[in-house]
Amino acid sequence: MNELTTNDKKYDKLLSAISEQLLSGRSQAVREINNILVETYWNIGRYIVEFEQQGQEKAEYGSELLAKLSRDLKGKHGKGFSRRNILDMRRFYLAYPKWQTVSAKLGWSHYVELLNISNELARSFYEKQTIKDGWSVRELQRQRSSGLFERLALSKDKDGLLELSRDGQTISTPRDIIKDPYVFEFLDIPEKKVKERELENRLVERLEHFLLELGKGFAFIGQQYRITLNNNHFYIDLVFYHRILKCFVLIDLKIDKVNHQDIGQMNMYLNYFKAEENVQGDNDPIGIVLAADKDEVMVEYATGSISNHLFVSKYQLELPQPEELKRFIERQTVELQREDLKE
Repeated sequence: MNELTTNDKKYDKLLSAISEQLLSGRSQAVREINNILVETYWNIGRYIVEFEQQGQEKAEYGSELLAKLSRDLKGKHGKGFSRRNILDMRRFYLAYPKWQTVSAKLGWSHYVELLNISNELARSFYEKQTIKDGWSVRELQRQRSSGLFERLALSKDKDGLLELSRDGQTISTPRDIIKDPYVFEFLDIPEKKVKERELENRLVERLEHFLLELGKGFAFIGQQYRITLNNNHFYIDLVFYHRILKCFVLIDLKIDKVNHQDIGQMNMYLNYFKAEENVQGDNDPIGIVLAADKDEVMVEYATGSISNHLFVSKYQLELPQPEELKRFIERQTVELQREDLKE
């Protein structure tokens, strides 16, 4: 019996080792195939552009060259060479004329999505952030639709905007993790008026989506986190721990406009966590009062003398209208280009 048990354990280890090797090999093969595919499409784009630049064909999107190539390539190599796909290959090379700037961490579908972003600052940001956070194509699409770059850029000056575009979102201070507004379109709540507990429960039920919206580094600790002061119980809606900033993040949800009592209550929670929950190595906690609406002037006065990291942001249940955000980015981009010309 003991010998059989020993053999079973050895066999399980053998099976586990083989399985791990297979998974690793398949994953490596997919990466290699992806890299070859991206390089192939980049080279096809290069051939087309070089052909055009030699005066053989005008470099226009409506050129007959792309339609002719599509027909002939489909005849020789089958599907995958629609006019649109060939146009994407051409655009790919024009956007990344140096092969060294093409990341091996991104697939062709990532690059097709990025090519649809006309603003170079925004495209650079989404590229860097996709690499840093390992976004799938679907996650990249969702972050684009929610206007992540524009929402982060609203609080930046010109230097901050350039840094955001060049490096993606860097997290070194509490303010770096704050968005305004947060977008919860993934909750699929049709009515704008929703009960606070329902909103909280839906966010926990869709925790994966919620964490994606919060950003990198958040780890969920608990819902309705109880603290006790002089036999009085208080409940914090949502508590997270941020792995990068090494601190607790407390979130209180408000379905109406935030008031000064809400801010005072969050300040009390932060003081409690700093005194009672923090352990050695933890930094001061961060508090976010997340409301459907806020009065900027009231918030400024209510938080003015507070030393804790306390922020008030709005949330919305639908994707933002991109026009206003895009106009803001375009204005900033034009100003930056003007400054470059002066230099």
